[in-house]
Amino acid sequence: MLTRDDVFSELGIGPVWRLRETPAAPCSSPLPDWDRLADAVARCTACKLHATRTQGVLGVGDHNADWLVIGEAPGADEDAQGEPFVGQAGKLLDAMLASIGLSRGDNVYITNVLKSRPPGNRNPEPDEVAACRPYLLAQIELIRPKLILALGRFAAQSLLDTDEAIARLRGRVHRFQNVPLVVTYHPAYLLRNLPDKARAWEDLCLARRTMQTL
Repeated sequence: MLTRDDVFSELGIGPVWRLRETPAAPCSSPLPDWDRLADAVARCTACKLHATRTQGVLGVGDHNADWLVIGEAPGADEDAQGEPFVGQAGKLLDAMLASIGLSRGDNVYITNVLKSRPPGNRNPEPDEVAACRPYLLAQIELIRPKLILALGRFAAQSLLDTDEAIARLRGRVHRFQNVPLVVTYHPAYLLRNLPDKARAWEDLCLARRTMQTL
């Protein structure tokens, strides 16, 4: 597992100063701010997606959120607007959050595994996931969420490093970076498969119950 300093060093946004070591206290270092992280995503050329995207999409929401929602990658609307989960899928996600008493930006932060849109909304490739992983780890380090909600097969499989079907990943609590993680369907999938909304509701209830025990 990468340490905090490893993550920020890899991104090139590590702190520019450190507290002076003293016998009374261990050395520590400040986290880089969100502006620097956003700038790093905007300027990133670590994978080929930078050549076809309109802009990098870091995320949106409460920087001190207990809930971290992670999807797959920006789509066309997200690439144009610079915010994850807009359009019809975003409206459904907002409704899903509202069903358990949450709202976008209020104790919730929303992001994706990838920060750049794959052309034609194709599946992300392994090298693209690897290039974006330090950004996601940096977000987790900055936010320190209590629970992660993974939306869709790709996000769940990427975070859990598995090829298990989403049907087998649902219904139980996993962990990523030592944070409890619950898997559910992606809102875009639910728009095409309305009967699975009932299963998604079960997942949201599991996530809410898990949060209540933390």
